[in-house]
Amino acid sequence: MTSPREERWLLPEGVEELLPDQAEHLERLGRRLLDLFRAWGYRLVVPPLIEHLESLLVGTGRDLELQTFKLTDQMSGRLLGVRADITPQVARIDAHRLRGPEPRRLCYLGPVLRTRPEGLAQSRCPVQVGAELYGHAGLESDVEVLHLMLEALAAVGLERVHLDLGHVEVYRSLAREAGLDAEQEQELFDALQRKARPEVEALLAGLSMDTERRRRLVRLTELHGGEEVLDEARRALAGAGDAVHRALDELEGIAERLRRRLPGIHVHYDLAELRGYHYQSGVVFAALVPGHGSEVARGGRYDGIGRAFGAARPATGFSADLLTLIHLSPERPEPPRGILAPAVEDSALHRRVAELRAAGERVCYELPGQAGGAAELGCDRLLRRGPAGW
Repeated sequence: MTSPREERWLLPEGVEELLPDQAEHLERLGRRLLDLFRAWGYRLVVPPLIEHLESLLVGTGRDLELQTFKLTDQMSGRLLGVRADITPQVARIDAHRLRGPEPRRLCYLGPVLRTRPEGLAQSRCPVQVGAELYGHAGLESDVEVLHLMLEALAAVGLERVHLDLGHVEVYRSLAREAGLDAEQEQELFDALQRKARPEVEALLAGLSMDTERRRRLVRLTELHGGEEVLDEARRALAGAGDAVHRALDELEGIAERLRRRLPGIHVHYDLAELRGYHYQSGVVFAALVPGHGSEVARGGRYDGIGRAFGAARPATGFSADLLTLIHLSPERPEPPRGILAPAVEDSALHRRVAELRAAGERVCYELPGQAGGAAELGCDRLLRRGPAGW
């Protein structure tokens, strides 16, 4: 049993801190990703950690609301939220602060806070990194974002990536054609996420709809796999409206363009995979790696989220948790390197230390009477006076 004194130092469950080696690893990989985004034309934004709650949750659905910590602003009395996802904030910046009709590429990296742990790291305070492209509704922007996501994963050492593609408009259109109300649509949505065909059949049996519409919804539980899935879906959903078939054409077009850029990419289709269903408006995608059960990055199209901020712009993007990427990356933290300078008051020594620091070296001064030596201070070299100086 821990004593009250010991409990003072315990962190809340799902909240962690990074020690120097881990923090330097995080900073190094984060900088690598931001440099990659910059090379692709994406500009960095830094949204605030807290905002008015209604701004944080615009168009995001109930899932994000449940993940958001809420508090009262002592200055205004309004309800604030601690961000659980940076994407809505970037949409606000694009629509309200930057404005303009031209395509805009933005990226970000920063901590978020969630009420429940998620991901491989099982953290409630992930470090979210991502990129968003606003102002273009064509397949080309979806392909660009998908390509960038895969490049980002490769940049941290994840190369055996499987891409999972879906499209929310398939289920949304079928549910609309079947006349489902919001409660029925949500109940069926939950069953589809589990691929629970008997449960889907039982739910639909109790609803008033014709046999063909019921059959098409049931078939969604089986429409997942390789390239053959799209042809199978066209046959299985032949009587559905135009929106369903446009969605299938979009998936095919995106995959074809992506394969021309990345010939070895493995694409898996899943028409019942509806990540971010209440938030997304078109194609949805996720990246998975062998041996890890949940996605390591995810994204999709979410047109119209900026409407509440004054500009309903087309939008597509992706995000990932940098802590999860570090857990999965084959790269290990680099051993500390540095130079230990002696505790000597010498102007030539100080000039030499300044030169080394300007050249990118890490230099620590020894302190008189200190415990420990170079190794304990993370230094692998010593600065000594020689015949030619320091």
